[in-house]
Amino acid sequence: MALCGALVAVFLSLVAAGQGVAPPEKVCGPPRYCARTDTRVEPYPTVPLAIGAAGSIISDPNFNSRILRVTDARTDPRQPSESYATPSSGEENSWNADSTKFYVRTLSGDTLLYDFDPSTMGIHSSGVLDVAWTGEPQFSFSQPSILYGIARGRPEFQQYDLSAKRAAEIDDATKCVKLKSSDSGRAVSVSADAQRIAMVIGPQQDSGFLVYVYDRGKGCRWYNTETGEIGGQWGAKGQVAIPGRYLIHDARLNKSGQFIEISRSGASVKGIAPTQDGAPSLFWKIDSMEVMPCGPKGCKGHHALGYAHLLNPSEQEHPLDLWIRPLNQLDKTLPLIKPLPAVEGWYDLHISWNNVDPEDSNPACLSTYRRDNPQTPGVAPRVVGPWENEIVCVETDGKASKVWRFAHTYSTTQNGFWSSPRGNVSQDGKFYMFTSDWEDQLGRGAGASLYRTDVFVVELK
Repeated sequence: MALCGALVAVFLSLVAAGQGVAPPEKVCGPPRYCARTDTRVEPYPTVPLAIGAAGSIISDPNFNSRILRVTDARTDPRQPSESYATPSSGEENSWNADSTKFYVRTLSGDTLLYDFDPSTMGIHSSGVLDVAWTGEPQFSFSQPSILYGIARGRPEFQQYDLSAKRAAEIDDATKCVKLKSSDSGRAVSVSADAQRIAMVIGPQQDSGFLVYVYDRGKGCRWYNTETGEIGGQWGAKGQVAIPGRYLIHDARLNKSGQFIEISRSGASVKGIAPTQDGAPSLFWKIDSMEVMPCGPKGCKGHHALGYAHLLNPSEQEHPLDLWIRPLNQLDKTLPLIKPLPAVEGWYDLHISWNNVDPEDSNPACLSTYRRDNPQTPGVAPRVVGPWENEIVCVETDGKASKVWRFAHTYSTTQNGFWSSPRGNVSQDGKFYMFTSDWEDQLGRGAGASLYRTDVFVVELK
């Protein structure tokens, strides 16, 4: 005991003298970042930040994060004026399971694959995804070389092995439910364990009428939102209790595969009066007949799904007034950020939570953008408050209200939908891929009516 006490005394004296004992190295990265968490207003540099060619890396002057440029005007020599973008939704899983691959899309609809070195942020193009799929694919949450998609022109789930360069059928919906020849699938969505996979079926987007789910062990199950009927090879069957009948804009599985969020289309079902509950989306508990409307209060904006929770902006007192709620109790909401600073005007945001853990406690990441940014090339995007035109991650574990700030987006968002930064976080939470027109400094696009967009990756530390 005396010897132990003497050793402790020596250790403490060395620490006090600053000799011989190195302080523990600070680890910066998910789920606890070292990035700034203040609310100081950070205007853009007066002169647009210079950016090199694809593959070059710069440091954001305000937040010190490294930013990689993925694409440029020479990415595809066949289309020198082509623009490139991240997927249309922050919920799309465009990173593979170990952050060594990702994809970007062209505005003409091609999917470009990239190999990525997480240690150096180096990239290598591996070409166009050569498979006849519709819409945007989704990487597996567990197998780094597997992509999921829907066959073009028919409602069939497929998976593609990047290593073997081979596609394989998973399930064909026409073997389970009667459909018209004009009905096809879209909006592929996969649970974290890949046990369940879902899509929307209909003649075209916003005219979807069937949410279709395939379970690898049980078979198919579906919900017809036009008739209110639920059927398939397993689970309860019959008419849902809610009176509303509607068409579908989009549908997404949560990570556990127990719920699916259904976003309503603006179109009405022919011959049926529109529903009056005001809910922009509904949740179907897939193993049951239970369909629950979300809202109408505080359930708007772009959503993100965890294993058992929904995350979205309330769109009430502040653009970044994010609420989290359990999927089995949608009226039990908890604001994540308190207090919120004053806001002048409004801004939009897209949330990505593909780095979520089974406890739904990992930070969610997002990009914000003001629609009133200047339209004059080279004039900095408008910033009058914190988090505006920025990339941030938000604490979701309820222990505090941290908002980590990583970079400006450098996007005016004035060149159409695809110039909004949107963005997709890697599954390990270490990188965030986003779209930017870089303050109109990337050249003109096809037809010279809009400025080009490219894809960038910011390191999250």
